[in-house]
Amino acid sequence: MSDLPFTLDQLRILKAIAAEGSFKRAADSLYVSQPAVSLQVQNLERQLDVPLFDRGGRRAQLTEAGHLLLSYGDKILTLCQETCRAIEDLQNLQGGTLIIGASQTTGTYLLPRMIGRFRQSYPDVAVQLHVHSTRRTSWSVANGQIDLAIIGGEVPAELQDSLQIIPYAEDELALIIPVFHALARPDTIQKEDLYELNFIALDSQSTIRKVIDQVLTRSGIDVHRLKIEMELNSIEAIKNAVQSGLGAAFVSIAAIEKELQIGILHHAKIDDLVIHRTLSVIVNPNRYRSKAAEAFSREVLPQFATINPLLAKLELQPSAVLGAASPKSVELD
Repeated sequence: MSDLPFTLDQLRILKAIAAEGSFKRAADSLYVSQPAVSLQVQNLERQLDVPLFDRGGRRAQLTEAGHLLLSYGDKILTLCQETCRAIEDLQNLQGGTLIIGASQTTGTYLLPRMIGRFRQSYPDVAVQLHVHSTRRTSWSVANGQIDLAIIGGEVPAELQDSLQIIPYAEDELALIIPVFHALARPDTIQKEDLYELNFIALDSQSTIRKVIDQVLTRSGIDVHRLKIEMELNSIEAIKNAVQSGLGAAFVSIAAIEKELQIGILHHAKIDDLVIHRTLSVIVNPNRYRSKAAEAFSREVLPQFATINPLLAKLELQPSAVLGAASPKSVELD
């Protein structure tokens, strides 16, 4: 066909409707009127000669053709974004965008400091931080929607051949208790003391909770013997609960630096046991990686690496040039 039956704006509208679940919310997210969105969808359906939405329900549901167009539309829009960023790179870091991904704890407590360090050197580069589960973050890196990510969980098995996974830093899981707790007085406590404590934890279905349980198990702690007194939905809520005397908890050492400095939480050391997990940097070597991402990898990541001196260099595989072969097709979960 001589002319494409859709425009990039129509693909953006389709993606927004699918994400928001309604024409009105999609219009609001795109800062256009609802009639304009409806007209674009009608034109798109007429040009393709297929219905894209099932309009029978309250929520805008994609038809089979709609799902197919959305799948290819995502890839088209991602490639367009890569193209724009490659052109922006010609300005030699006098602009452009760096998109970083992170799992929850890392994104909340570590990445803001790293981004701050990066912005000191490159104030003209716009930085986006996407904080999601390790699984979702891994898929975003695989799809080229994120330049690089730092994660604390396991990369999905189906992506391990597509991504470059670099062990990056050791993150200690610290046992925190109230400063007035009886076990806050000795220098160390024994492993058996853990089974006498009342614990505050994240919801048992949360990704972070599963990672923590796996790390504790590998460290020889029977998580089934730990008495879970309360389950909360955020690390901040857990820290506040421990500070109030409601129990003990295992959290990343990066999450309690301020509390330890001002003395409102006690880090209880366990005799002859340090519990840690490995943080990893993940990139997709088959996707274009911007100069901003290269600068972040070269200048910022080594400053926070704590595994061994070799990581001070942190050499990533060269990124693919635009148009190089990509890994097998993937979809966001």
